Amino acid sequence: MTQREAIFPPNRHALYEEHGYSAAIRSGDLLFVSGQVGSRSDGTPEPDFELQVQLAFENLKATLDAAGCTLDDIVDVTTFHTDPENQFAIIMAVKQKIFSKPPYPNWTAVGVNWLAGFDFEIKVIARIPSN
Repeated sequence: MTQREAIFPPNRHALYEEHGYSAAIRSGDLLFVSGQVGSRSDGTPEPDFELQVQLAFENLKATLDAAGCTLDDIVDVTTFHTDPENQFAIIMAVKQKIFSKPPYPNWTAVGVNWLAGFDFEIKVIARIPSN
């Protein structure tokens, strides 16, 4: 049985301890990243929506990096949106900067009515490169 290992980025935000979860779990050659939000280091949401989305991706990159992964190692993405119809254009603009060329990861977007004060969350599964 594969042992699971908790992964945390340096300078991790306060939400991990406050809500009792790991930033990611490594299991074999897979990395399961918890939902990343646009939180500041104290755990509070970035109020500007576009900056909140960008910060969520920065937090995602930091978590991937802590496990030896990059955005290119992502195979599956799920995003959560509190107002998808009105947020979609901003999210797509940020997404296209980050995933600018094929092959693109799988992507599922889900509309939700609550994200603990946030308006965007992204969780991924990545394959950890062999060294």
